[in-house]
Amino acid sequence: MKQWLITGALLLSSAVANAEQAAHWTYEGAEGPEHWGELADAYKECAIGKNQSPVNLDSKAEVEAELSPLTLAYQAGGNEVLNNGHTIQVKYEPGSTLTLDGHDYELKQFHFHSPSENQFDGKNYPMEAHLVHADKDGNLAVVAVMFEEGAEANAGLKQFWPQMPKEADNTVALTDKVDVSALLPADHDYYRFNGSLTTPPCTEGVTWLVMKQPVVATADQVKIFADIMGHPNNRPVQPLDARVVMK
Repeated sequence: MKQWLITGALLLSSAVANAEQAAHWTYEGAEGPEHWGELADAYKECAIGKNQSPVNLDSKAEVEAELSPLTLAYQAGGNEVLNNGHTIQVKYEPGSTLTLDGHDYELKQFHFHSPSENQFDGKNYPMEAHLVHADKDGNLAVVAVMFEEGAEANAGLKQFWPQMPKEADNTVALTDKVDVSALLPADHDYYRFNGSLTTPPCTEGVTWLVMKQPVVATADQVKIFADIMGHPNNRPVQPLDARVVMK
């Protein structure tokens, strides 16, 4: 991947971007997830990290907590869509924010995985969106939204789905600015855990906020994405180790 805004997150250092270019990775075979940690020194955390993502959200192991409400101040700001060979990613212009515990993060991009990366009680959803935010110091927070198949087309996807580049390493300027709010469920209750990027270099220290309520997309909408990717683009779930999932 040639973009420094990588699949699992963004605002990575130039050193990480250089490592990305130096070591090719995929979702299968000799360069697949089980080998990421062997491909480059910069990717070692993929193999040895203890706070890796994604995870299985086990309802029997989750911890009750008084999580603060998410304050989502999004506006229409998605201005281009990229196929980087690993995902479809929509770049977001400045001005949309997530406030968590009084701390502000700016939305930088959002992208998709099919099937989902995080699981609910061992279940994968057909697709998952990751809304990637960064604060002024580069700390990352990801809002994850699950998609389940239904009869009604997802209005948020319809904003840009027809303009997705079919070939890798292509970017298309969007005709109209995309409003990511249309991808969110009505209920903003969420699970929270500490994790990592879900792609190399698997950097830890990422705050994960997984929406409890899925949204609906048609089977055709999911298939369009999956066909463009040509392969599943989900990392297998990782051990929780000493972490807890708060709800």
